[in-house]
Amino acid sequence: MVTKANTSKAIVIGGGMAGLMTARVLSEQFKEVLIVENDAYPTGPDVRPGTPQAFHPHRFTARGKAVIERLFPGYEQDMIANGCPSSLNKNAYFMNQYGTLEMKYDRDDLKFSRALLEWVIRQRTAAISNVKFLTKHQVTGLLTSPDGSTVLGVQARDREQSGKEKALMADLVIDTSGRSSKLSGWLTDLGYEVPQPDLLKVSLGYSTRRYKVPPHLTHLIDEWDVINIQGQPASGTYTSVFSFIENDTAEVLLARPGGNYPPTDAAEFESALEQLPSPKIAELVRDFEPMASPRPFRVPELYCHRFEQMPQWPQGLLVLGDAYCIYDPIFGQGMTVAAISVDILEACLREQRAEERADWERGVLHRIKEAIEPAFWLNCTADLRWEGVEYHGTDSSKRNAFSREYMELFLRYAVSKPDWKFYGLYWAVNTLAVSPRNIFNPETAVQVLTASDEGRELLSGLTADNGKPVETILEEMLPRFPESPFELVRP
Repeated sequence: MVTKANTSKAIVIGGGMAGLMTARVLSEQFKEVLIVENDAYPTGPDVRPGTPQAFHPHRFTARGKAVIERLFPGYEQDMIANGCPSSLNKNAYFMNQYGTLEMKYDRDDLKFSRALLEWVIRQRTAAISNVKFLTKHQVTGLLTSPDGSTVLGVQARDREQSGKEKALMADLVIDTSGRSSKLSGWLTDLGYEVPQPDLLKVSLGYSTRRYKVPPHLTHLIDEWDVINIQGQPASGTYTSVFSFIENDTAEVLLARPGGNYPPTDAAEFESALEQLPSPKIAELVRDFEPMASPRPFRVPELYCHRFEQMPQWPQGLLVLGDAYCIYDPIFGQGMTVAAISVDILEACLREQRAEERADWERGVLHRIKEAIEPAFWLNCTADLRWEGVEYHGTDSSKRNAFSREYMELFLRYAVSKPDWKFYGLYWAVNTLAVSPRNIFNPETAVQVLTASDEGRELLSGLTADNGKPVETILEEMLPRFPESPFELVRP
């Protein structure tokens, strides 16, 4: 348990983006912070084995960017020095089954590879005097008090010295080890009741190919920010996203849920681009130089743990990032949710220092879960439109079905009018800038549902023989999310 008198050492399991941000926050509260990382870090901005998803497109939303800029001020200058372009005033093109929208992107965001971002942030974290790294060590379990009620550290195995084990003691352990996390099993072995996670059996496939932009075409980097062609569940087409990253490099993604994976063969990949509903991406990359064959990534299922619902939770232990919940990468929410969770952790640490509370860790888990829930729910709502995707969890199937239909009608309303306010709101919700309550409220729902025959039919089916006011019925059917996690915690 974290107390005013017990602030000697913290251990972070996993040194990816979530772990680095966590270590930065802990460095202000603990005398020593140790990051225990399974991999050997590359000497430059390269993909490491523990992050197979790192080759594929990554981004920070505005909310995530605000957190990381506060934690690592000026980091973007390092990114620019490594060749990252800006998106400001460049063309953005969005296409879905309801139409197309073209605009000039009005935010000054950098475009980058995950490997470069992690390398830049790792360099900055390593420069913090009380943060240390222990690489090539696998955490094999938790060290606890005799009754298992308090975590006192971790057991780690040296991956180079014939599997030599060592005990690492700490006042606080935070698991940020991502998809490889073994936390549920460790807690079960200690005798804790661990609920089954919510699962989205998504059978998601990604293929990404990178291209070098030849010198005579680099002017396109100054013209284009993103081309996003959304896959259409009715016809089973791939989603494709085009963008530029650092060092005159273009990246193109193909993705689809439901088990129909995009090609990894170079010729088949290029053919798939030609078959997209819009020729824009295929035409742009036609004269680029492929750097390698497309690289795949597969996600059998998305999970959201229910740690906050456990009747007992050990003191001195927390979890955040992908170790708690993972998302469909196409939405680009993972790093942002991790950043929000770190922001929450920082606020909770300050509160605990000011006024010590028993069972502090459970309060942190609940507050982090409030930030996690909307992103996972939005992923489920979007991916369940696809044949072959299944949800197994605690949410109501009836409400899920209504929400999926409503979200489709909302997007159709925003694009077909077009209504820029509603389209902006759609993306603000999906990038976690505002609460989903800005879309899922009776007043907005009535406006959207009464704008089309399909919407009126859906609304009529809800109100027929019900006897309740339409606002009451919608309030019961629409998901509820708190507003508080959508307010950035400030120092």
